[in-house]
Amino acid sequence: MIEIIDKSKCSGCKACYNICPVNCIDMVVDEEGFWYPKVDEDKCIQCGLCEKVCPELNIYEDDKHFDTPHTFAAWNKNDKIRRVSSSGGIFTIIAEWIISNEGVVFGAGYDENFNVIHKEIITENDLEGLRGSKYVQSDIGESYRRAKLHLKNNRLVLFTGNPCQIAGLYNYLDKDYPNLYTSDLVCHGVPSPKVFDKYKEYLEDKYGSKIKTISFRDKKHGWKTFSLSTKFSNGKEYSKNLKEDPFLLGFLRNYYLRPSCYACLYSKIPRSADITLGDYWGVESRYPELDNNMEVSLLLVNSEKGIFLLESIKEGLEIYESDLEHAIKHNPCIIKPVNKPKDRDKFFEDFNNKEFTNVIKKYMSPPSFFEKQIIFAKRGINFARKKAKNILSRDDKS
Repeated sequence: MIEIIDKSKCSGCKACYNICPVNCIDMVVDEEGFWYPKVDEDKCIQCGLCEKVCPELNIYEDDKHFDTPHTFAAWNKNDKIRRVSSSGGIFTIIAEWIISNEGVVFGAGYDENFNVIHKEIITENDLEGLRGSKYVQSDIGESYRRAKLHLKNNRLVLFTGNPCQIAGLYNYLDKDYPNLYTSDLVCHGVPSPKVFDKYKEYLEDKYGSKIKTISFRDKKHGWKTFSLSTKFSNGKEYSKNLKEDPFLLGFLRNYYLRPSCYACLYSKIPRSADITLGDYWGVESRYPELDNNMEVSLLLVNSEKGIFLLESIKEGLEIYESDLEHAIKHNPCIIKPVNKPKDRDKFFEDFNNKEFTNVIKKYMSPPSFFEKQIIFAKRGINFARKKAKNILSRDDKS
């Protein structure tokens, strides 16, 4: 019987919830807004399946996945799709290929209240809802059960999600299905749905209307300076970039990520999924001709299935071969989790007890002029230290 004692040991993937044969596991939301399994001991039959499928207790590894993924910079040749995607539009072209072969695609979308949930789709018209980043933990629901049903009926399935969600799926299935393809993300960590709910409420109060649309990656000011943008039912609009928007600032400062994210078991090579997608930050240092603030995806091909997928879609891609070391240099979350802020616990104490406007001011606001000077000074000191270390290293060798 699964029991959560250390919350950093639960990723919230819901594999245990999906596998339980007597439905005795409920997912209970804690004070930070993250869900954890709670077993009804009166119903539990002590089968142990919940522990067996847990990707934290039983780390998923596939010896068929490459120790060194094939690494590419790529984007969709369809400029319209590229513009409305988070980065280069690779997910869309893969999903279109799956759907064209009568397959099913699983990914993160919104419900009617802009809660982030996993959905399954079978038509290209529904792809828009899954396209684009959602910087909130997605509720898997019963997606693992649904995916298994389709796989057993011999339909192609593309399952996309965070690395821990993909690991949870594989542990749940406990079998290699040749008709299953998986895609994970270069994941920074999953923010609290409770904080996102509070932020939505804050925006709706401020603009006096319900949110009509929301985008975490509005690129009206370019790919590298993306914005969180919302449109409201009264016609008003809000948009601020990643250096100004409170929710994005708090997210990138790691204040309200799930506890397991700071000790992620799946920020590593080999990857869990057949392919890994992300933004190719730093691509211009490898290919200067791509330094135009246009969207470029990082594509890691991690398995033979991944190679097959790439071969199936490559006619629709612009693609440049790269190397893993360069990708990791600018995307370190490929191989290591983010650091936990020292005052994370204090953030949630304030979040649950103080006015949200005060929380924004303290934790989620752009740095002041004085704070910026401190940041620049620290960067200068670190640069000088690295330069001195390199000089000393050269002297030692000579």
